[in-house]
Amino acid sequence: MADKKSLSDLGELTSPKPETPAIAEAPAEATAPSVTADNAPAPRRDGRRNRDDVVSDHGVSTQGPQIQAVLREQQLDKHGRAYATGRRKDAIARVWLKPGSGKIEVNGRDQSIYFARPTLRLVINQPFGITDRVGQYDVVATVKGGGLSGQAGAVKHGIAQALSRYEPALRTAVKREGFLTRDSRVVERKKYGRAKARRSFQFSKR
Repeated sequence: MADKKSLSDLGELTSPKPETPAIAEAPAEATAPSVTADNAPAPRRDGRRNRDDVVSDHGVSTQGPQIQAVLREQQLDKHGRAYATGRRKDAIARVWLKPGSGKIEVNGRDQSIYFARPTLRLVINQPFGITDRVGQYDVVATVKGGGLSGQAGAVKHGIAQALSRYEPALRTAVKREGFLTRDSRVVERKKYGRAKARRSFQFSKR
């Protein structure tokens, strides 16, 4: 038995077994499946896009072209003034605006004389206050119809419109405050069978 073992050990030493070749590991990029038209992800049944389709590698949405705000052109007359029409209640104001020292003239009179109440003067100067243009423009306005409160609102509406036409860059600030929108609130009409629009007559049982 000892001779057989020694002979087998000698055979292994003289003729070693061939080693199995090592399998080279494939790179990670090669093992990843490539996206083709055949194995592309199927569209969603609800009509929505997949997340990979909507957002690009840089995190920018690709749903549509990016729209930039377009700045409007300056609108001036032949005298270099911006003109606009303002309305409030039953009052209609025509406003001309040009650079100056901040003088506001309404129907041929200064604003302090025509609008004696300080609150009304505060109303017509609001567009200049929010745009930091106090004392930089002269205003000439003609207004008719309604009372002083409605006329002040009409002049303010006209000044806001004219200011946005003279300096289009200020349109966003004026529009954010709602000064470019015509205030549609008016007095409710009187109804028959009532003392006023909603006021009823005093009820008497006997």
